Amino acid sequence: MIEELILVLFILFVGSFIQGVSGFGFGLFSMGFLPLFLTLKDSTLLVLALTIAISLNILFRFFKCINWKNISVILIGALTGRIFSFYFLNTYGEMDWAKKTLGFLLIAMVLYLLTTKKETNSSMLYKNPLFTTIIGLIGGFIGGVFAVGGPFFTFYFLMRYKEKNHYNANLQASFIITNAFTLTLHGINGDYNSSFWFYLLPGLCIIWIGTNLGLRWFEHLPRERIKKLVSIIVLLSGLVLLTSS
Repeated sequence: MIEELILVLFILFVGSFIQGVSGFGFGLFSMGFLPLFLTLKDSTLLVLALTIAISLNILFRFFKCINWKNISVILIGALTGRIFSFYFLNTYGEMDWAKKTLGFLLIAMVLYLLTTKKETNSSMLYKNPLFTTIIGLIGGFIGGVFAVGGPFFTFYFLMRYKEKNHYNANLQASFIITNAFTLTLHGINGDYNSSFWFYLLPGLCIIWIGTNLGLRWFEHLPRERIKKLVSIIVLLSGLVLLTSS
């Protein structure tokens, strides 16, 4: 049990460091490994709860950059997606095929991250409310089931904001609101068990350290190199989930 706790905390530390450096990636990294030790449902709830703590830590520095009007449309889609994900996770969250689905999804996310070009920022798609709502719906559903919906929101906010502080602030605000909504639904349903609380409390301490180290190195580490390294790790973890029994 102690060995498992150390491994889980190490995964959370690395994931939170990545989030501090890049603004996202905690769920993408952590969900590649946590389901090897916990159920998919417990992994998702733990990551969603800790993501709120990480995002609050980051948002504290950029709170004035939030544009509530701009994020309202994508949040409508995202919260709708979280309602669907709540029922899906409670129905299929303990099944082995759901972990394999996550493996496929992680690999697809990595391919997206590695092939996305910076020129995407100049796209005007973000001005289309239907497009924004669909992005929010998909990201909300995937985030609520697998806790890896971040790339969809990242894609949207990179298009909308060229200034990195505004991008980061609105991204973190979206994570906090959608995750808090999902956790409230599961709380009402009584989905939290002793395993969740066992990993949450020490996890809060370790992600505080990881996030602040990531923020400290925000201006110094080559983000593209980190992006590629993390993508390789997540790709391998996706393959492990596909081949695990």
